[in-house]
Amino acid sequence: MPSPFPGMDPYLESYEWTSIHHSLSGQIARQLAPKVRPKYIVRPEERFVIEVFADFELGRTNVYPDVGIAETKTVYRVEGAGERPLRLATFMPTKVPHVTIEIKHVVDGTLVTAIEVISPTNKRGEGYRQYLAKRELILTSETHLLEIDLLRMGRRVPMRDPLPDAPYFVFLSRVEKRPYLDVWPIQLEEPLPTVPVPLLPDDADVSLDLQLALTTMYDELGFDLSVDYRQPPEIPLEGETAVWAAELLQKEIGRLGD
Repeated sequence: MPSPFPGMDPYLESYEWTSIHHSLSGQIARQLAPKVRPKYIVRPEERFVIEVFADFELGRTNVYPDVGIAETKTVYRVEGAGERPLRLATFMPTKVPHVTIEIKHVVDGTLVTAIEVISPTNKRGEGYRQYLAKRELILTSETHLLEIDLLRMGRRVPMRDPLPDAPYFVFLSRVEKRPYLDVWPIQLEEPLPTVPVPLLPDDADVSLDLQLALTTMYDELGFDLSVDYRQPPEIPLEGETAVWAAELLQKEIGRLGD
């Protein structure tokens, strides 16, 4: 069964994001590879982001469970220096996998374009700072950067000009147009866009159909089997968007029940 949403599915902003991130990145790479050959190759490159939760409050509304924290009911008595010490948990750095899609020149291996599907770890705490450092290296190089942010929570990439009000964004930084970016604001009610992917100056852009990539990923991995649309999404919707989504899902669930 396909997703009931016409574009990004807010129910995918969930505990399964690591699987979604890897699978969507793979779909993007497979879609682009035949379009850029034989001059370029497309490779998903996995790296690890170090994340520590110590610098912000933990809560269901702002944390994706890359790290599990269990509540303990143990009660300790403290009676003096001679008693045994308390044993309490601290925050530990956690390695979170992250995939960058790299388009490289076949002859010399030059990195021409980097594509980032933004993860929760890129948008909070130490992971955000690490991502900005990596992003700065790309923006000061001769590499194009395409950033796909399909997450409502967390911090956006820094912009000199204010962003419009939208839940999702695509950012394209072309080498020759910096510091200006092409920005696609995406509303929940509309399909994901088809965006250009720039290459070397002598070559035309190729197109990336983000909706096709998302739909293919959803169908192939059967996310309809793990998403319960009868319950609210983990990251809540608000206002008119919540009303629109509830009406959409009510119609879809009613159709399936017929």
